[in-house]
Amino acid sequence: MPKARINGINLYYEEAGQGTPLVFVHEFAGEARSWHLQMRFFARRYRAIAFNARGYPPSDVPDDLAAYSQPQAADDIRGLLDALGIRKAHICGLSMGGYATLHFGLGYPDRALSLVVAGCGYGSVAQDREQFKRDAERAARRFDDEGMATAAEFYSRGPTRVQFMDKDPMGWQEFHDVLAAGSAKGHALTLRGVQMTRPSVFELGDRLETLAVPALIVTGDEDEPCLEPGIYLKRTIPTAGLVVIPKSGHTINLEEPEAFNRAVLDFLTAVDAGRWARRNPASISASAIFPPEVTR
Repeated sequence: MPKARINGINLYYEEAGQGTPLVFVHEFAGEARSWHLQMRFFARRYRAIAFNARGYPPSDVPDDLAAYSQPQAADDIRGLLDALGIRKAHICGLSMGGYATLHFGLGYPDRALSLVVAGCGYGSVAQDREQFKRDAERAARRFDDEGMATAAEFYSRGPTRVQFMDKDPMGWQEFHDVLAAGSAKGHALTLRGVQMTRPSVFELGDRLETLAVPALIVTGDEDEPCLEPGIYLKRTIPTAGLVVIPKSGHTINLEEPEAFNRAVLDFLTAVDAGRWARRNPASISASAIFPPEVTR
């Protein structure tokens, strides 16, 4: 069982394939196995790597709340690259992993070939911030008090998960079972240390405007908490493109694997070919008809 010693703890990882490294960073309700459909697809062309975040066995589950934070999650990606002797890699993250991927790109842009930021932004919209924090603490208490199997019952049936359940009951059951087998302590600490303390994406504007790493933003059109943040990321990051997958919720890599894999592959192919450019400034105008210089 391969593990890397990173920032004082052991993180479990899997890898397959050869070529340019592509690292997958999982969501709160997932782990490395949540990327199995991507690992099988992308290992044909890339050195595909997925790992379990701290708090997710067989990675270590630190007892100290201070060991869990958004900056630490980004540092763990860097630590994994260092441990595996990788200078630069494509990084693809979903939800909590999308946040970590975004912050990795902001903190270590020289280590990223590209960023896929999927399902990112939950809890960012100003009017929803306090409700998000209350819900996160309430969920953390349920993980603490009721255990993983019981907490997984409500978490896997949230308003952005039912789309997956409706389309692919067998795939959803597999997702549910992976979640239920996790660490209640690790999930509760992650909620309190990472989810509840991370900044809104709308607070990152100045840093996002200077991000030069090629980026792809991906969201499901029924992933309501992530729609506005996704559009904001597209508009603010000068190198960003946006993919919205129709009739889809939050778990888009498993819910719509073919569409997700195709969008990511097309993006990586363009980046690897040097064909993913910054946005043309002429596309931004006060008029829907006239070029910017005409509207001044």
